[in-house]
Amino acid sequence: MPLQLEPLRVAVKLAVAAAAVYVAAWILPGVDVAGPAGAVLAAGAIAVLNVFIPPVLAAVRLPFTLALGFLLALGADAAILLIAAELPNTGFTVDSMFAALLASLIIAAVSIALEVVVGVNDDDTYTLKVMQRIARRTGEPIVTDVPGIVYLEIDGLAAPVLRRAMRDGSAPEMARWIAEGTHRLDEWETDLSSQTGASQAEILLGSNHDIPAFRWVEKETATLMTCSAPDDCAEIERRHSSGQGLLRDGGASRGNLLSGEAEHMILTISRLEAEKRANPDYRPFLANGFNVTRALVLFVWEVFLEYTAAIRAIRRDVRPRGHRGGAYPFLRGGVSVVVRDLVVHSVLSDMMAGRPAVYATFSGYDEVAHHSGLERADTLEVLRKIDQQIGRIGRAAQYAPRPYHLVVLSDHGQTQGATFKQRNGYGLDELVRRSLSGKTVAPVRAGDENDTAVTRAFEEATGRTMKKRERAKNDVSGEDVVVLGSGNLGLIYLMEEPRRLTREEIDERHPELLPALASHPHVGWVLVRSAEHGPVVLGPRGERYLGDDRIEGEDPLAPFSPTAWSHVRRTDGFPNVADIVVNSFYDAQLDEGCAFEELICFHGGMGGPQTRASLLHPVKLPLPPVPIVGAEELHKVLAGWREGLQGAGGASVASETGATEAAGTSAAEAAESGAAGTGAGGGPAARPR
Repeated sequence: MPLQLEPLRVAVKLAVAAAAVYVAAWILPGVDVAGPAGAVLAAGAIAVLNVFIPPVLAAVRLPFTLALGFLLALGADAAILLIAAELPNTGFTVDSMFAALLASLIIAAVSIALEVVVGVNDDDTYTLKVMQRIARRTGEPIVTDVPGIVYLEIDGLAAPVLRRAMRDGSAPEMARWIAEGTHRLDEWETDLSSQTGASQAEILLGSNHDIPAFRWVEKETATLMTCSAPDDCAEIERRHSSGQGLLRDGGASRGNLLSGEAEHMILTISRLEAEKRANPDYRPFLANGFNVTRALVLFVWEVFLEYTAAIRAIRRDVRPRGHRGGAYPFLRGGVSVVVRDLVVHSVLSDMMAGRPAVYATFSGYDEVAHHSGLERADTLEVLRKIDQQIGRIGRAAQYAPRPYHLVVLSDHGQTQGATFKQRNGYGLDELVRRSLSGKTVAPVRAGDENDTAVTRAFEEATGRTMKKRERAKNDVSGEDVVVLGSGNLGLIYLMEEPRRLTREEIDERHPELLPALASHPHVGWVLVRSAEHGPVVLGPRGERYLGDDRIEGEDPLAPFSPTAWSHVRRTDGFPNVADIVVNSFYDAQLDEGCAFEELICFHGGMGGPQTRASLLHPVKLPLPPVPIVGAEELHKVLAGWREGLQGAGGASVASETGATEAAGTSAAEAAESGAAGTGAGGGPAARPR
């Protein structure tokens, strides 16, 4: 469908841009404009310049890293203002480059605020026109009637939470899809390692074998593996790639831990080390200066929102309450704004290029929920903004050179509760230390997966690496005992042997350890392997023998999912499973458990909504007649949908090209550009009419 610019909306956005220019001139002594009429002329001149510059810059193949590209984009944005000031009869003057830089940021901030007030912040028409032009300049788009498929992952969003959010107005775009009958919401059950690394390995590559948690130790080499470290993600991908990746044959990976064998990638952790040169997929985003100024303005606003939310939680004595200081506010801004905008822009560019399959991850909800809570106000506000961006992507589909089906899913959910340390005053590592004699216990290795991922994104952006430091941290050969936290799943490695110890060996060498763990009120179950009976799950008042599915006393798995025993037995079979695996308690009445790391909302083990992941899909795409249990089954469903749409080869080449060639830029397009402020893309898109 050809893009149509609406004269009224164009006029409103031009007025908004003119008002933003006028405000900048009023604030800054180095910027001047000849009254309201001069502001309109200046906004129009800026718009005309932005019509031509972004596609040209996107086509220039310079070795920009992301950080350098941000700086150059800011410079280009300021240069556009300086050029506009030199045009005759605009009544607009800028006396320095520094004044132009400040003016571009003020214009972006004012434009964002005014567009929300007047209701034109959801119009993406001009942005898509520029993306179409960029797609033609950087390579012929794939024009075909064969449908493409876009998988949008909302990290950590449980199906029950999404259902309530749609009901209560925190996810109106996705709720509209269901109300209009185009989509339906289902759920799938994750594996025991209910975390992004294991789920994405299975979803994108078809296997997560021997990924027992977000972090684990390979005892034979005394190496700590982490699902967010580039070297480790690359190794995970090497081990599990089979040529059947979800994104093979021309797909795109955006913001994921693993690539799914995609050809086009940004912010994909498994490929960061391999990308020695600048990533060309950043060019369309960086070519438009407004993308950068908008991201900076909204980043600052998000950091401010976090500080105010943290203060409000302290003042109201909200419980449970997580750690929200240090670098976290800036991490929240990076994940919830900068990374999100990069991902959205990349997906829109992929669609305008006609790529056959795209998988993109939005991590903002997961990140904020870890620290704020599962359904607290600021957490749901982040979800609402993600929903807004998903609606933007959905509306763009009709302008792509091929039809698209949109699938929204999550890799896991989250469960809430005060942490193990908050409840007891000591951590799992200290509990283990008290139960051992003459052994040193390494502190719990834990941390935020998005923190690590954003660090890696910074490394990609600047071209710097931390390889030597990371390798040293991964070496655990000098430790007696290693305790790892993956949400409410704890892994205890007794390093005295380069193999897994049996229950009998543990009882002989450390007789107090297993009783102390199994009887603790905040431990739900403990998994060990018996030399005589095979895998055994221990609880405070009973044991379950998984080899012959025999229960003595009370079943320690009773408070969990009916399929819990099969997930635990599968994990027990992994070569690198811990000597002892510990899962926290789960209280079904309060719907809470406790993490072994300092996060008040968590995932990684079992208990509560953390294993109830969401799947929002077009009603035309069939589901199997039985529940989807495990990420392997979900991979089969998602890959089957793509194969059903595109054939066994996945990608479909264009049957003809040039169908999206458009006529020359019109004056209306120029005005639409000006309404965006100083760049070629305004705020979030609107539903085209």
